[in-house]
Amino acid sequence: MNRTAVAVAAIGLGLVAALAGCSGSSGGGSAGVTQASLPETGGIGAEPGTEQDFMLNVGRRTFFKQGSAALDETAKVTVDKQAEWLSRNPQWKAKLQGFADDSGSEAAQLKLSQQRADAVKNYLVAQGISPDRIWAKGYGRDRLVGDCADLECKAQNRRVITNLQEPGAD
Repeated sequence: MNRTAVAVAAIGLGLVAALAGCSGSSGGGSAGVTQASLPETGGIGAEPGTEQDFMLNVGRRTFFKQGSAALDETAKVTVDKQAEWLSRNPQWKAKLQGFADDSGSEAAQLKLSQQRADAVKNYLVAQGISPDRIWAKGYGRDRLVGDCADLECKAQNRRVITNLQEPGAD
């Protein structure tokens, strides 16, 4: 589960607990929050089929291992959720923006970022999403989340962002 999904779940749990009137009293009991008590969409006020629904409940970031354009099992979970959402909401198109922050020349990073975007596109198409609804572009090292030496920070830059295009827009 990516950090955004964890944060959304934590916020949802906090709101459910607050709405239920739970407090930090010394009773030591549980807050009584269960999966069944969470909102069905999992998002806070996100109308199903909206861009907000996609961002909060599906996730738009797919991450890659260093030097790789292969989808690992974690990435496939994210892209599977994207495919399911896009299948339920055929009015939306998606632009896949690939990024890289790996060693190598600018040209190599541009190529790797395009391969990452293409990998997500190919996986979505294999899941039944029409290729006419998806386009992919690599941006290399442009638009870094963080310009840093720390490995965990650099990992955030090795990604594909799925951006939805407004229904009816060309």
